Amino acid sequence: MKFLTGLLAAVLLIAGMGASHAVVRIADDRGGRIGTYVDKYQDLRQSGETVIIDGLCASACTIVLGAIPHDRICVTSSATLGFHAAWDFGSNGRAVTNPEATQMLYAMYPSQVKRWISQRGGLTPHMLFLRGKQLQAMYKPCYMDAQASAIKPARRSLPQPEQVETARGQLLH
Repeated sequence: MKFLTGLLAAVLLIAGMGASHAVVRIADDRGGRIGTYVDKYQDLRQSGETVIIDGLCASACTIVLGAIPHDRICVTSSATLGFHAAWDFGSNGRAVTNPEATQMLYAMYPSQVKRWISQRGGLTPHMLFLRGKQLQAMYKPCYMDAQASAIKPARRSLPQPEQVETARGQLLH
C-alpha cells in the first residue's frame, strides 16, 4: 500500500512539474470576435497554463487580461496591448461603435488596466497602446528559452486558435 501511495505521489509531482512550465505564447494577435476570445480564454483558464504576451495583443485579444488570473500572465519587452471600443457593421457596411459590447469588454479588464484606459479617455474607436514600462509595471516580466522565443506565428488577417502557440518556457517572478 505504501508503494502505491508513493507511486501516486510521484506521478502527481511529475505531472504538476510539467504543467507548471506549460505556457501559451501570444504574439501578433490583432483580435476578432469577442465571443470567440471569451471561449478560447475560458478553456485556457481551466488548463492552468501560463500566458506569455510577447508581441501585439490587440482588440478582443486583450480579454486575456480579465480571463486569466493575473499571476499566470507575464509580458516580454516586446509585449504591446491595443485597446479600442467594440464595433459592429452598420446598415451601410461601415463600422459602428457598439456601446453595450464596449461596456462588457471594459468590465472584463482588471482595475489597473481600467484606470489606465480611463486616464486616456476611455475606449473609443481609436486604438490605445499599452507597452513598455507602463505595461511592465502592471504585469511581471517573463523570459522564454531560446526555442520558444525563436517561434513566430504566421501573420493572418483573422486570428485562428493556432495563432496562440504552446511552447515551453520559464517564468521568473
